[in-house]
Amino acid sequence: MIYLHKILPLFLLPVGVTIILVLAGICFRRRPLIWSGLAVLWLSSTPLISNLAIRATEGRAERGLAADASEADAIVVLSEGRAVAPGKAAVSEWNDADRFFGGVELFKAVKSPLLVFTGGASPWEPSAEPEGDVLAGYAKAMGVPEGQIVKTPPVMNTAEEAQAVATLLRSRLSGPAWRGGPPRVLLVTSAFHMPRARRLFERAGVSVIPFPVDFKVSAGGALSGLDFLPTGAALRQTEMAMREGYGRLFYFVVR
Repeated sequence: MIYLHKILPLFLLPVGVTIILVLAGICFRRRPLIWSGLAVLWLSSTPLISNLAIRATEGRAERGLAADASEADAIVVLSEGRAVAPGKAAVSEWNDADRFFGGVELFKAVKSPLLVFTGGASPWEPSAEPEGDVLAGYAKAMGVPEGQIVKTPPVMNTAEEAQAVATLLRSRLSGPAWRGGPPRVLLVTSAFHMPRARRLFERAGVSVIPFPVDFKVSAGGALSGLDFLPTGAALRQTEMAMREGYGRLFYFVVR
């Protein structure tokens, strides 16, 4: 199923749409279709469009201070994805560290006695250590007590993360001293990913206090001529925003 989730959106992303339009234009000898395809690719590759797209997915989210956050039963840090560097050591390197540091900041601000990492895993990297195991080691090295760090089993998407965390917390927080009701968590994930993640966690029976991090657009940036020039980074960001939109559609409407 995860392969379908990755492959199917390709036909609705800028590169896929461009290829379809160009091929259709060639086959039917319609130059407007070819030019339309090239226009889609150009516009999707400009920082102007990519910034608008990613900011739309982030909504009105703002980055807050850990000291100002509410207290919760647990701090939950969602997996971001990691790269295994070449070499015998197979060192796992960061894609982005904001989620990890956001979770540690909340813990050190005494917002919860429990720091939870999800065990992000990928079927096409079977030898890679689950992300939760890696991050738990980093957190311990930064002074977080081992007994207050919890990891979920391996998970492959946000829906699995939500179910795994809900199951873990229900088991860990149960007992005569438990106040009852759904577990309340400070959810740490990228700002563009937060709306979908929050919905899935609430659907799994977890009360969510959002703590968005990893914002992709700098606040207060001035528009310049460079924003109209295509770049690979801008295209990637546009596709990221579109994938997130398709993911929301799938989980909010289809499921």
